[in-house]
Amino acid sequence: MTVYLVDYENVKGDGLNGINNLTDKDKVHIFYSENADRLTFGLHKRLNEASCKIYYQKVEVGRKNALDFQLVSFLGYLIGKEPEEEYAIVTNDKDYNNVVQFWQKKTHKVLIVNDLTRKNSADIEKEMFNKVLKYVEDKDDAKVVAEYILKYKTKQGFNNALAKKYDTTKGGKLYNAVKPLLHDKKGK
Repeated sequence: MTVYLVDYENVKGDGLNGINNLTDKDKVHIFYSENADRLTFGLHKRLNEASCKIYYQKVEVGRKNALDFQLVSFLGYLIGKEPEEEYAIVTNDKDYNNVVQFWQKKTHKVLIVNDLTRKNSADIEKEMFNKVLKYVEDKDDAKVVAEYILKYKTKQGFNNALAKKYDTTKGGKLYNAVKPLLHDKKGK
């Protein structure tokens, strides 16, 4: 069994990818706030069909990192109640690394993942770099392109970043080369 604590403000619906692969022994605590309290119909359907136990934790905001502090406090509470369980913080926020290291030094099983498939940032970055290498031969350029694909949500943002890093000619060539990898980005 794994207990997942989802920083919904940070990961939104993407953080719940893999929920249908969890078992009835897994628990998912979704921490959300007024800043992130929307679900798509598709995500709502996946949550209803999931076998795991799902708990919603609405947190009060108003100060920087309010959700993060409440999630971490709840993690400590859960570890106190069930110290033998495995805990996974679902986030893209690297600020949780110190918390994870703290609990790991005390021999508790706590890790950070980007979604419920248990991928972490390093896995995702490596996966994207390998995809980009199929379209871009130069490894240094491929590394930059992979980083930008992960960083920017829109095709325009990605294109602008390439144009700023390289001249518009090279940036345009790189953009066109990796177009097949941009299908999920907003824009034309």
